[in-house]
Amino acid sequence: MTLLAMLGARQSPRLLAEFRTADALVAAVRTLERESYHDVDTFTPFDVPEVAAPLGLGRSGLGWFAGLGGAVGLVASYGIQWWANVHSYPLNAGGRPVHAAPAFVLATFEGTILGASLAAFFGLLIVLRLPRLWSVEDEVEEFRRASIDRFWLAMPTFASDGDRARAEGLLRDAGALRTIVFGKV
Repeated sequence: MTLLAMLGARQSPRLLAEFRTADALVAAVRTLERESYHDVDTFTPFDVPEVAAPLGLGRSGLGWFAGLGGAVGLVASYGIQWWANVHSYPLNAGGRPVHAAPAFVLATFEGTILGASLAAFFGLLIVLRLPRLWSVEDEVEEFRRASIDRFWLAMPTFASDGDRARAEGLLRDAGALRTIVFGKV
């Protein structure tokens, strides 16, 4: 019994297709795009940039998220130093000004890097929807080869068995080694 089944969660069934080459996977994705199948996931052992356009994938907003985290880190670290040195505990040591901005530079830089790196780390977890404890693809024994030498395509199930059969036919015509319908139907 899987963890998801034990928790009583429901996951829709998926149509999985295995391909031997990246070119066959790209051809299948383009075929599915022409036939108006849009909810498609691909699993490959290396980056295949040709599938990004047909899948409608663009640049992620992770860079903006990290930049925003860096700005928050910059303001917070500078603000903490200013609050401590100017407001809470002002010391006039040797005639230096209470607000000595050059003395704040190094710690402010470190705060900026800390904020950006934390935002990038947690943003990546959110973008990749991690941690995923279980997915229906994990139940297919051969799916482990997706990180070695095989290319997989996954689609959610369809409104009718005829629609699913049509999608399976399109995938086989595009060069799928096999198709598997997995999950509760």
